[in-house]
Amino acid sequence: MTLLFQTVISFFASVFFAVVFNAPKNLLMACGFVGAIGWMVFTIAEATHLTLAVGVFLGSLSLSLCAHFFARYYKRPVIIFNVAGIIPLVPGGVAYDATKNLIISDFSEALVKGMEATLASGAIAFGLLIAEILFQTFLKGYTHYKHQRSRKRNGEKPIK
Repeated sequence: MTLLFQTVISFFASVFFAVVFNAPKNLLMACGFVGAIGWMVFTIAEATHLTLAVGVFLGSLSLSLCAHFFARYYKRPVIIFNVAGIIPLVPGGVAYDATKNLIISDFSEALVKGMEATLASGAIAFGLLIAEILFQTFLKGYTHYKHQRSRKRNGEKPIK
């Protein structure tokens, strides 16, 4: 029940941030879906006792792949979906805890929380990057396959 509730909340958080970022109205539901997918993958990774950074990486990877799909489907830039969808994964609470512990002079806990926030932020960037690489590789292979197939159909010799 908790997974479903959190997924719905992350859906609405992504939709509301898409509104703040002036995303087109017809894309709001898709932006929310992207955010919900990322949060659901993150929550499942967290439930399997993976570290915060690994969970955030898997969440950002999955939401970015989903964002690429929607960008192709709606013929819009992928950044519209990525920016709105990544909001639930941003480690704001962890960064707040790091700052709070720094202010109350608990330096060891502040360092731990600061490193967690830094690793989670890096994991977001790395997940978005890997998704971009995977998607571009897939598109290049698919385009090559289609081109080879059309050459074969036309009786031409396929290019290697």
